[in-house]
Amino acid sequence: MKRFKFAAVGAALVLSLTACAGEGAGSTSEETGAAGGDGGEKSVGVAMPTETSERWIADGNAVKEGLEGAGYTVDLQYAGDDIPTQSQQIDQMITKGVDLLIVASIDGTALSSQLQAAADAGIPVIAYDRLIRDTENVDHYVTFDNYKVGVQQATSLLVGLGLQTADGAEGTATGPFNVELFAGSLDDNNAHFFWDGAYDTLKPFIDSGKIVVPSGQTTIEQAATLRWLQETAQKRMEDLLTGSYSGGEKVDGVLSPYDGISRGIITALQNAGYGSGDSKMPIITGQDAEIASVKLIRDGVQFATIFKDTRKLAAQAVAASEDFLSGAEPEANDTKTYHNGVKVVPSYLLESDIVYADNIQSLLIDTEYWTEEQVASGQA
Repeated sequence: MKRFKFAAVGAALVLSLTACAGEGAGSTSEETGAAGGDGGEKSVGVAMPTETSERWIADGNAVKEGLEGAGYTVDLQYAGDDIPTQSQQIDQMITKGVDLLIVASIDGTALSSQLQAAADAGIPVIAYDRLIRDTENVDHYVTFDNYKVGVQQATSLLVGLGLQTADGAEGTATGPFNVELFAGSLDDNNAHFFWDGAYDTLKPFIDSGKIVVPSGQTTIEQAATLRWLQETAQKRMEDLLTGSYSGGEKVDGVLSPYDGISRGIITALQNAGYGSGDSKMPIITGQDAEIASVKLIRDGVQFATIFKDTRKLAAQAVAASEDFLSGAEPEANDTKTYHNGVKVVPSYLLESDIVYADNIQSLLIDTEYWTEEQVASGQA
């Protein structure tokens, strides 16, 4: 990351993340900040997918605050997880004459016509955390190392089961353990990286028989959760319990790629009696360190989540924006991995961390991502 740019916007991004809990973010109307400073009269359109996930609220606030702090006018829009709405919002941004677009897409294959219009108008496009596919008109990608995120999710599952220790050594448990696998939405390119990283990590244990998948559902198509929806995950977990565990078998672990999915899984398991009496809750993974799930981890219900510090992601998006708008080429630390079906998109990858109950304090509270009071209540 370009340190001088991160320092310039870092304070604003920290404040924005804290503020998002109280005020919400980005209505579907235009939001603007005072132009000036280094940004002059230039404007940036920021298209976010949904406000139903607190991480996207935090991302939107952080990007907006950082860009406004750099002097740009910002049009921040949320699309309610509706593809036509996001397409229309981007069309409107282009019509209004924004100088740059930052897009966290709902469906990474659905924006080709919009991005062609952006290219025709000379508007650079930054894909934010979700790769935009099947178009040459995406100029830069800021994200986390998504394959590694999947590895971390699987690692936390192995640690919880006792098959591996937190430092990567072989654990004392031998299994076999009954595990079910969940994936994200197939139209989100990241879901495939998460799955590949996780499945590659788990496969040796599946092949050796230490992990068994009683449902037999071991492909991403079988495990996918459309739009990452909690209720969809809950229904699938209920169906898995009915179809594969009706003979008294017990679920020992569930690979979940996102905290909202994890909470749906937990609800299904709790309704089936897990977590009460002698029936302990399975080891359940997650992602995004959402506050409700962080409390569940502290309470011993969910085992782990992956912390992707969105303040750093927003800062990198702002740094890339400043480069584009000043006529420079943004920094990329990966120019090989992210092929969108047409070209390799220059990317900047950030690192993530596994959150367990014993490092909530150091990773989330000490860094002021969440407060002690928020963790204790499970509410932002």
